Amino acid sequence: MSQRIRIHGGRVIDPASQIDGPLDVFIADGRILALGNPPDGFEADLDIAANGQIVGPGFIDLSARLREPGYEHKATIASESLAAAAAGITTVCIPPDTYPIIDTPAVIQLIQDKATLAGKLRIQPIGALTKGLNGQDLSEMSSLKEAGCLAVSNAMAPVSNTLVLRRALEYAASHDLRVIVRPEDKDLADGGCAHEGPVATRMGLRGIPYAAETVAVAQVLALIEHTGARVHFTQLSSARALRSIARAREKGLPVTADVAIHQLHLTDAAIEGFDAHYHLRPPLRDLSDRDALRDGLRDGVITAICSDHQPHEPDAKLDAFPATEPGMAALQTLLPLTLELVASGVLTLAQAIASLTSGPAAILGISGGTLQAGAVADLCLFDPQRPWTVNGDTWLSAGHNTPYWGQPLKGRVTQTFLGGVRVFELDAR
Repeated sequence: MSQRIRIHGGRVIDPASQIDGPLDVFIADGRILALGNPPDGFEADLDIAANGQIVGPGFIDLSARLREPGYEHKATIASESLAAAAAGITTVCIPPDTYPIIDTPAVIQLIQDKATLAGKLRIQPIGALTKGLNGQDLSEMSSLKEAGCLAVSNAMAPVSNTLVLRRALEYAASHDLRVIVRPEDKDLADGGCAHEGPVATRMGLRGIPYAAETVAVAQVLALIEHTGARVHFTQLSSARALRSIARAREKGLPVTADVAIHQLHLTDAAIEGFDAHYHLRPPLRDLSDRDALRDGLRDGVITAICSDHQPHEPDAKLDAFPATEPGMAALQTLLPLTLELVASGVLTLAQAIASLTSGPAAILGISGGTLQAGAVADLCLFDPQRPWTVNGDTWLSAGHNTPYWGQPLKGRVTQTFLGGVRVFELDAR
């Protein structure tokens, strides 16, 4: 039930409105009523002291797999919605590789019904670029858009050839749908499980070269000039691909990019010892790539950070390294790892928050990611200095496949609001 809420004593940071300072926040009817001075006659039903905390827009995660429908043995929308709320995330985009695949309005409705039942998270389903992600037959994009899709993607499945890709980009452009591309040439990747370099060679692992990403990026960039499609490259991993995207943006092509938070911290050195928690796709690259991705984020070539959340059951990580399933559970580490970039001088606090709020909102073309008056009251409060440890007492995702298990982190969400309704309160747990 929506309340009239006053949040006071906190530092309000809203990069979309270029606001950074000690302001009160007033909420009514599920929307931001005002910042600063109270509206005439305002009386709060709920008064929240945010002393020592940051008050910001709810975070928008451009790529998180919630595993439902189809993979409920790994996680469910209910379990991951709770983890997202605890992470300050109020909107999540889910790739289309659920089961059934998100290529019909019926699947979209199923997902939205599950999200409504959970009541803690807005879900933006990404529609399939091709039917069944088969890489050959174009999906019914007009129906997907009418059902609420803002973008389409073929997730991690390859498109059969460049002609099909061109037709798909043209069709998406005709419906004003953004195409999300996770760039990887399947043939060049050749079933690899690690970055092609000295570490993989020493460990006897099949490597994935830079070219698997750069060739895929170059192919799409060439087709954008013919089709006019708006393309978002997700989960970049290499400096070479980043440079291509930077040049495309300088030329005025309608391209954007994000990076998964772990790519800004980890390198392929982490796979020494065959720890399957570091088996990721795209793979962790070398230190120069990590630093280039950091520079690209700071300089605005990359405008969003995603979690690339992929919860797994324990058995998925128990085989030999190449046979394990790639991916890590990452919703609750998104904020503290982003704040680490601030502590190390990579980003300002405003830049960090923008990469989780206004940046992804602009990519999706939605009105979220802001606290300006009239906006939907999706927001979170977090203490950037509050320490916590990743363990069974603090972790809410059904997937425990994180390399940060048992490690201390700094920065914790204390409250999250969705449409003016409090959906998470740390001290109430």
